Amino acid sequence: MRTTQRVRRAGLATVAALVIGGSGVAVGNAIAEPATPPVTSASSATAVKTTPGPEIAGSYAGPASYAGVVRKVLPSVVLIRTANGLGSGVVLDTKGNIVTNAHVAGDAREFQVQLAGNPSPRSAKLVGTYPADDLAVIRADDPAGLQPATFGDSDQAQAGDVVLAVGNPLGLSGSVTQGIVSATDRAVTEPATGGAAAATLPGAIQTSAPINPGNSGGALVNVSGQVIGIPTLAAGSPQGGGQAQGIGFAIPSNLARDIATQIIDTGHVTNSHRAAIGAEVTTVLSADGSAAQGVGVVAVTGGGPADRAGLKAGDVITRVGAQETPDTTALSQALAAASPGDQVTVTVSRDGEQRDVQVTLGELPAS
Repeated sequence: MRTTQRVRRAGLATVAALVIGGSGVAVGNAIAEPATPPVTSASSATAVKTTPGPEIAGSYAGPASYAGVVRKVLPSVVLIRTANGLGSGVVLDTKGNIVTNAHVAGDAREFQVQLAGNPSPRSAKLVGTYPADDLAVIRADDPAGLQPATFGDSDQAQAGDVVLAVGNPLGLSGSVTQGIVSATDRAVTEPATGGAAAATLPGAIQTSAPINPGNSGGALVNVSGQVIGIPTLAAGSPQGGGQAQGIGFAIPSNLARDIATQIIDTGHVTNSHRAAIGAEVTTVLSADGSAAQGVGVVAVTGGGPADRAGLKAGDVITRVGAQETPDTTALSQALAAASPGDQVTVTVSRDGEQRDVQVTLGELPAS
């Protein structure tokens, strides 16, 4: 099957190109065990085989195998197929609800899902989608054998934590890659594709675990086998579009569970928890079209934050707080880093003059 489910672009200033590359390690039924008796880690919620490796500065290099973690997680990660591509999903509950990316679901309403090690597909239907956070929920018609994942607290993730990305890259069912948490609380922006607006994801977890086409919607797990993120983006160099090694992003599990629960309970999102300025905007280019110069206000929502602060159509937003906003992506990232109710200083250009306006942010509309 043609793999059209692409790795998404990350809209950071230094991370902007979509990439396809890297490698995933396929995990089959047989996984090599350490040659020496394993040591069980008492500090882990799940026993991890930690056969001592080479000594490094008075300690050992870490586990020789994460086979136990992989065996725990694989039954909770499914391959999702649509008429146009494929991706991954994570089982939420015994009713067959599965969380994935909105860009994996696309415009589809019906899906085929497949468990790792089980070639028999089963049908599923869309429960709801929320493109603003690139999240969707589908529900398998037959939930038998679907094992709910164990979710961890993504707020506890920190740079240096070892993580595994479990999914179905390039359609290779039940594959895993390994890396670390590189950073937390990143705001990244996906590209606008297929007529859909670009989505800016707040608080993303950056990881060095390779994320390839088909990994989207899968599981980023810690060494206790707890899902702490939903892999969504991989990045590449803006120079020539070459691959930027070891830069991927995952939606935090706390956010994913919250949005998914709202979708399951009501069919849509009732509380986005996202800040909004209450205006329709567009990127303003220089006279020759060669450079972005700010974010033009096209219209303001009556009674909304921008309206109450005195912003009006024709204003050009050049800064929000300390962050410059040369284009709508930068504005989206500034808002993603804020919370509803925050008061921010918005610098605008009006009639050739710069002025600072205090805006109390509202909430991004729910679906």
